[in-house]
Amino acid sequence: MRVVCISDTHNCNEQIVVPDGDLLIHSGDATVNGTVGEIVEFNHWFASLPHRRKVFVAGNHDWLFERNDVAARELLSENIEYLKDSSVEVDGLHLYGSPWQPRFFDWAFNLNRGPEMAEKWRMIPDDVDVLITHGPPYGILDAVPRKWGIDHSGCEELRKRVDVLTTTGKLKAHIFGHIHCGYGTEMVNGVRFVNASNCDEHYRPTQPPIVFDV
Repeated sequence: MRVVCISDTHNCNEQIVVPDGDLLIHSGDATVNGTVGEIVEFNHWFASLPHRRKVFVAGNHDWLFERNDVAARELLSENIEYLKDSSVEVDGLHLYGSPWQPRFFDWAFNLNRGPEMAEKWRMIPDDVDVLITHGPPYGILDAVPRKWGIDHSGCEELRKRVDVLTTTGKLKAHIFGHIHCGYGTEMVNGVRFVNASNCDEHYRPTQPPIVFDV
């Protein structure tokens, strides 16, 4: 199965050339402010893409999905599977998606580092094949500029859970975005990690979708 990964498209939509594939995954920040109008435009574009299965996880910019989950879901077409601490099966693969990330200014789906984040990650099933989160695990495709005052912005508790899954579970891939400058792929202990952020640090859609087969 060919998996196409996109993330952090931030209203750029048609400016992004999306390759063909079987499964299209968007790991959050489809919008800038998460308004109804932005989500309607995103849905029109995303739903029209030809991929047989489409999965979406919200990000910290996609405010309506936190403020009014029901209203936001109703704006998505039936051919888009929205995951919020939930699973879906695609051709025998178990996918699990979650939008949360460590507190990042005053954006959506923020939780404090430590126990609050750990509680969310305990919900990830042991038998997940493909994990989709908005933010990265600590130390993997999460490096940030020195002006931030830190070297890595990923979630420590997510990294702990992923480390367990890489040694005891079925995990094949972990797809995320959030940190635009972390774009790329990395193999760790046989698991493919993908930071699929399409927008760069200047919110320009210069980083192409990432494709792999599973």
